[in-house]
Amino acid sequence: MSTASPTWDPGQYLRHAEHRARPFADLLARVPALPADPGRIADLGCGPGNVTTQLAERWPAARITGYDNSPEMLARAEAYAGATAGGGRLDFTHADLTSWAPPETYDLIVSNAALQWVPGHLDSFPGWLDAVAPGGAFAFQVPHNIDAPLHSLLRELATSARWKGRLGGVLRREDSVHAPAVYLDRLTRLGCEADVWETTYMQLLQGPDPVLDWAKGTALRPVLTALSTDPDAREAFITEYRDLLRAAYPSAPYGTILPFRRLFAVARKAPA
Repeated sequence: MSTASPTWDPGQYLRHAEHRARPFADLLARVPALPADPGRIADLGCGPGNVTTQLAERWPAARITGYDNSPEMLARAEAYAGATAGGGRLDFTHADLTSWAPPETYDLIVSNAALQWVPGHLDSFPGWLDAVAPGGAFAFQVPHNIDAPLHSLLRELATSARWKGRLGGVLRREDSVHAPAVYLDRLTRLGCEADVWETTYMQLLQGPDPVLDWAKGTALRPVLTALSTDPDAREAFITEYRDLLRAAYPSAPYGTILPFRRLFAVARKAPA
């Protein structure tokens, strides 16, 4: 979903599945009841499908479709596809969110940690909301920590004299996520009752170099993809980045703390 078209590794991504899934649960806790029963739900950027199952747990009779543009993620998600315990259904299909047009009306369109990879995603909101049924909702959460050392050190290294020739422009831009007020303004002007907030999770990670391990599942993917045909360069970059992260996120006897700020929005359309 980014201009760098990173290759995703579901196994690496899921190494921190609990921390990655918690924000989605917090988002769903603020989503109101669906206007239809059974409802129709779209999950944009569903990844390996593990959090899409939370939708089936909340709305067991709903017809749910997870959309993603990564063949690797969709292959992993297929393990969850099929009929649900409440008589609903869970399916997964390919879609590029930079051009995705809703093929039908949904009671809920939801996205978990995906829109930061979609340049100009604000411009997609009108069309997506047109496909939300009256009384339905559009809800999403995105990382809002592009200024954290996790990302700032990565950008500085990628644009350094040694690496800028190979890695210039592959990383997400600093404006890939907007300020909370920007989302609140846009969603309200589109006629929604909007709730926008932020939460900083103090994530306690375990193991050797756990912040690097976290980044290998997300932020570092464009770099790993760009250097995939040059193993020596790839390992050299990882080593430099690892050393920077060790200094920025020192370990303690109980683990390593990774503060992680996320932005949430729930926009509800007026009932008919």
